[in-house]
Amino acid sequence: MHLGHFVGSLANRVKLQDEYDQYILIADVQALTDSYENPTKVADSVRDLVLDYIAAGIDPSKSTIVLQSQVPAIAELTIFYLNMVSLNRVLRNPTVKAEIEQKGFGDSVPAGFAMYPVSQAADITAFEANLVPVGEDQLPMIEQTREIVRKFNGLYGQTLVEPDSLISEFPRLVGLDGKAKMSKSLGNCIYLSDSVEEVDRKVKSMYTDPTRLKPTDLGHVEGNPVFVYHDAFNPNRQEVEDLKNRYRHGQVGDVEVKQKLVAAVNNFLEPMRKRRAELEANPDKIDEILRNGIEKGRTVSNEVLMKVKKAMKIDYDFMEYKSKESR
Repeated sequence: MHLGHFVGSLANRVKLQDEYDQYILIADVQALTDSYENPTKVADSVRDLVLDYIAAGIDPSKSTIVLQSQVPAIAELTIFYLNMVSLNRVLRNPTVKAEIEQKGFGDSVPAGFAMYPVSQAADITAFEANLVPVGEDQLPMIEQTREIVRKFNGLYGQTLVEPDSLISEFPRLVGLDGKAKMSKSLGNCIYLSDSVEEVDRKVKSMYTDPTRLKPTDLGHVEGNPVFVYHDAFNPNRQEVEDLKNRYRHGQVGDVEVKQKLVAAVNNFLEPMRKRRAELEANPDKIDEILRNGIEKGRTVSNEVLMKVKKAMKIDYDFMEYKSKESR
């Protein structure tokens, strides 16, 4: 998990766990939509994601971490919801369009990948979520879910909860290369698990102001990835404003700006590294977190599934029907 994920939604999840009965999904089934030829890669990432969540501050006694593939109700809900949305509508989803282009599928888009907004609707509604922390790029997914919920409730009666979205303070974190989005597939990320040395190397390679050839040139701060990261991760606001002012006036070089960013990011990540190391030393605890999350996830999602089936008149209980007939 990278810093873009943290500022995109995870930071809000850490805050919300003290106020809500929160569910956090590890979407391994969704990951298979573009990694179906390498399922081992997906399976191997599950425990790493648990480590990332705990390292970031998620408390498993307050938040339930659920493994998607182990909750059958989600798959069943997805099948029902597929009838609530047209193929054209899904393919018009801006996030889906952008990711199809980014992954270079061309005319060979896996049907499962194109339909993953419907699967996400099942992820959300299976736990009756009324608030979903997301990054800016995921807003179309929440709107798609809301459309499906409204369609379902309009057809079958008030059954599903229509969720709202919660945008983070930093809705999108640019990549180290200045690309619009930090992305694992683009290799432009700083990960929550990165070492001090890795952070130092990555920050030193960061894209800055291409119009600035020497430290005495007037620099641009707005849209400059180094300063975007300072705003997100450097709590010393006086230092940040001083760097910005000197950068604009050609009084500081990229080296100093990046050195201070390295220090800020490493200070930000250090508590996460400690929490991660503690949990890594106790693999049985990771298994316990997953087992508990799966058990609770199955219970809650099955209750929602039963409501859905009842609303759709497919909650067949032949013994109940027989007893009614015999009276």
